Formats: sequence, structure tokens, C-alpha cells
Amino acid sequence: MMLSILYQDEHIVAIDKPSGLLVHRSLIDKRETRFALQTTRDQIGQYVYPVHRLDKPTSGVLVMALSPEIATKLTQQFSQKQITKKYMALVRGHTSGEGIIDYALKEELDKMTDRNAQQDKPAQEAITHYKTLWQGEIAQPVGRYPTARYSLVSLTPETGRKHQIRRHMKHIFHPIVGDTTHGDGKHNAMFRERFGLSRLLLVAKELNLEHPVTGKPIKLAASLGDEFERVLSGLGCSDFE
Repeated sequence: MMLSILYQDEHIVAIDKPSGLLVHRSLIDKRETRFALQTTRDQIGQYVYPVHRLDKPTSGVLVMALSPEIATKLTQQFSQKQITKKYMALVRGHTSGEGIIDYALKEELDKMTDRNAQQDKPAQEAITHYKTLWQGEIAQPVGRYPTARYSLVSLTPETGRKHQIRRHMKHIFHPIVGDTTHGDGKHNAMFRERFGLSRLLLVAKELNLEHPVTGKPIKLAASLGDEFERVLSGLGCSDFE
């Protein structure tokens, strides 16, 4: 598997991570044999260091450092909220033009990997901005409704809680299509049958950072991917940006 490299110099490398690819090894997915870190390392012939993560089903911009010192600098940018990220998602229903989701989230703990973690942590502040890019409706009965409505949205998280965007969209009753954990099973089934959808329609579309050595701004942009674009075309959405 060859990964699409969005940017590379002697200090950092950024890839367009496919949906379904883990960033690194995890006890949760013991059977997985392919990982973004190892695949990138083998592809460029150089050791890479993680500085942030993307959920396995989410595709898009993933940045890695090429030395421990650069990893520290990039991690600081993330922790100090100096890096901005923009996501795109297809969601159920017609969203309002734009809005802010300010809804604290309790940490989602995994029974296996987080069994020693504090179980009663209070909910943490979580804020996501969204803007509607497109809305459509198809003559496809799902549940009790004769038609189905969908929106393409741009999302900018202020905070970085686990599954924040997916949980926030569920909270405002506009779950992301293809989300098997926080989504709508009936709509997911329709997309599988009608469009052959096999992924979460959430993409880390854009990431803006300051180069850790030169200080120059870098804008990294990923594709929506063939499957996402095919679904949008099938819904009648031709402008993907």
C-alpha cells in the first residue's frame, strides 16, 4: 500500500491517511497488520514520530515528525491550540446555516486499554464550530419518512476530545453517515445498499501549522477520497469544496 504524501522535508512528513487505517498498533485491534506510522516509515525509509492521531475510520491529514526534537515542538503546537484543523462530513438531516456546539464530553474509556484509568472523571469542555456547505434530499424512504435529507458540513473543533466531532453531531441530532458507533443504523444501512458505502464520511480535510524550524505557515489539505465523492455525486452534490 502506497500512501499519498501531502508534504515532506527533512523535519516533518504529512500523509493523506485512508479510512480504515490505524495510526499505530493498538490492543483494541490486535488483528490489524497495517499502520500509518510503519507504512510511512517504510515508504520514505526513515523513522517517524507521531504528534497527533486520527480515528481509524476517519481519513485525512496526518502529520508526523522526523525526529524526537521536532515531535516535541509539534506536540506543543497542538497542546497550545496553535494548530487549526478543518473537517468535512456528510450528516443526516438539514443542519442550520452555521453554529457552535458547546457541549462537555465525558471521556470514553475502553474496557481493555483504559481499565486502570480514573473511571469517574468529570465531563471536559468540548467546542465545535460548524458551517453548512450543501443540503440535499432524495426520494428514499428511511424509517417512517418518505424522503431522506442530508447536509455536507465543514467542522472546526476548538478542543480535541475523543470522538468529539462524531459525538457532537449526534448530540445535535445530525449524526455522521457511516458512523457505526454514534450514527443512525437505518441511514447507514441505506447507504451501504444504495451506494456500497463502507466507511465513515468524515475527513480531516485541512490542517494549518507553523513550521517547527522555519516558523513559516504551512497549509495541508487532503482529498475527500473517491468513495466520499462518489456518494456526494449520487446525492446530487457536485461541488465538493
